[in-house]
Amino acid sequence: MDIVIRQERQEDYSKTEDMVKRAFEHAEFSDKKEHFLVQKLRKSDAFIPELSLVAIDEKKEIVGHLLLTSIKIINQEEENASLALAPVSVAPEFQSKGIGSTLIREAIQRARDLGHTSIIVLGHKDYYPKFGFKPANQWNISAPFPVPAEIFMALELIEGSLQHVQGTVVYPKEFME
Repeated sequence: MDIVIRQERQEDYSKTEDMVKRAFEHAEFSDKKEHFLVQKLRKSDAFIPELSLVAIDEKKEIVGHLLLTSIKIINQEEENASLALAPVSVAPEFQSKGIGSTLIREAIQRARDLGHTSIIVLGHKDYYPKFGFKPANQWNISAPFPVPAEIFMALELIEGSLQHVQGTVVYPKEFME
């Protein structure tokens, strides 16, 4: 299967949202509103167009989407910029074929190329470590809400970039609406 990863374009928005909605229809841990989150994040200050990626199949259909948005890690002394990886979506009929992994690898490389230093994800403890994610509490980075430590993870895009970073992640308000 030939999949092309490219930046999402404005003309893709409604097709992307439809695919995101279908991707989470039967997901166990979902509020079924991820497509609305994508819509809201695109309109926010946290949106980085170069890090909104789609996977396109041979028929030129959108079969996957990934979004990295700006977040902050804040403590009493300082705030540090980071990225949130959410959501990652793959059309149901294309799941378990490596499309999500391909999107994640491409997003990590593009974020690194753009000069970003870290990514935070709330996700499956057995999936994200294969991309280099580790529990964020290793750096004294915490979620703004109660969550098991093993599913709240961070990735250094530049080795040592989180060495002196600690605090609580502050997500854009769109994540909390």
